[in-house]
Amino acid sequence: PMTSITFYGGVNEIGGNKILLEDKDTKIFLDFGMSFGKRGAYFDEFMSPRVSTGLKDFIEMGLIPNLQNVYRTDLLKMMDRTDTETDIDGVLLTHAHADHADYISFLNENIPVYMGDTCKLILEAIQMRSASKFEREILSFKPRPSDRKADPIERDIHTFRTGDKFKIGSLEVEPIHVDHSVPGAYGFIIYTSSGPVVYTGDIRLHGTNPKMTDDFINKAVDVKPIALLAEGTRINDLQSDESEQKVFNECNTHVSNTDKLAIADFNFKDMDRLRTFYNIAKQNNRKFVVNVNDVPFLEHLAKDPQLNVPTPNDEYIQIFSPEKSTRRKFEREYLDYDNVITAKDLAKQQGQSLCAFSFWHFGALIDTKPSPGSLYIHSASEPFNDEGISDKKRIDLWLDHFDLNRVQSHCSGHSKGQDLLDIVKDINSDMLFPIHTVHPESYKNVTDKITIVKEGTTYQIS
Repeated sequence: PMTSITFYGGVNEIGGNKILLEDKDTKIFLDFGMSFGKRGAYFDEFMSPRVSTGLKDFIEMGLIPNLQNVYRTDLLKMMDRTDTETDIDGVLLTHAHADHADYISFLNENIPVYMGDTCKLILEAIQMRSASKFEREILSFKPRPSDRKADPIERDIHTFRTGDKFKIGSLEVEPIHVDHSVPGAYGFIIYTSSGPVVYTGDIRLHGTNPKMTDDFINKAVDVKPIALLAEGTRINDLQSDESEQKVFNECNTHVSNTDKLAIADFNFKDMDRLRTFYNIAKQNNRKFVVNVNDVPFLEHLAKDPQLNVPTPNDEYIQIFSPEKSTRRKFEREYLDYDNVITAKDLAKQQGQSLCAFSFWHFGALIDTKPSPGSLYIHSASEPFNDEGISDKKRIDLWLDHFDLNRVQSHCSGHSKGQDLLDIVKDINSDMLFPIHTVHPESYKNVTDKITIVKEGTTYQIS
């Protein structure tokens, strides 16, 4: 058999994609993400897999597959394993979200990692703003057991933009941009010895740049693929009129109708949403207040001219300095800027501010004392599990305490049912493998050439 695919994640779950594609003697992974579901089943933020045992906990509890010749030398040595030579030729990363990217951290240091230019900028910002985390050391890592003085080991990172074709062994890879809730997101067309394989990554058609997703779909239709790996996050969701423009219109109305403090809680990696709230601030003659910890995203992503992201010293931006006893080096550097404000300043200019604050920043409410009836905009998805529901209850208690009005306004990163069905129908692949979904069978509405994937099973596609 020439060509095969094995799914080690993203099976009957949203995210955690880890897909092995083998062609002749070439082996590559498509994404190598963290599974929030599996991690959350056994661990939480206070009880994490142990660092001192290498990858033992992750393998035992099924967070990563128990594969030979795949993982990092230092971590294997901690487990007395000797399979430190790797035969994996590369990892293709679709985008920077944790459920696709984070467990690249554990892969062997000699495996090249391919990602979009902008995806790398995001990962650089993440690396700058959060202390090195065992489960998120994608671009570089500190060898373990950790020696504080040791230099980080840089991975072999190759970046691309749309249409840059490149070869890995017997494969030729063509990345094409797609629209998602994080910039620098790609789908891949992979030309194998048996024919083209198409991998969607995460996609939508109702976002700010549907043309990017269309470019990808049109190319996928043209190549007549033998296999399509398609996400199905919201396959059973009905069509609605959600869009980034609608988020702008709704939130702009709320902000313009209040003369009090306005808070927007959204995922700061979503540059469309960031621009939406920045523009709302500007239009209402408010400053857009960004926590110092999020400023690396502005600094790094402003480097991509296509994204149109404001720089940290933009005239409409203020950098918020929270009460903290210790600060990281990058925070101290930003806090030297002229546009830095504290809670005391914010308290005096409540009606002139739109703050990008999430629950983690709520301590600042105690110092700012927002006037009753101030605005809190929740611009992220509604909770869908017990954990999310208890988080929402906690936020609501804070909102009650300070008498803040809660508003919900969001536009998802994932296509809904009919869009997905249309995409799969149009591409009309010889084989369909639904992934990143808990309802793979819903694709039977448009194709009978469907394989309901089992985790760890190898499928021949030649």
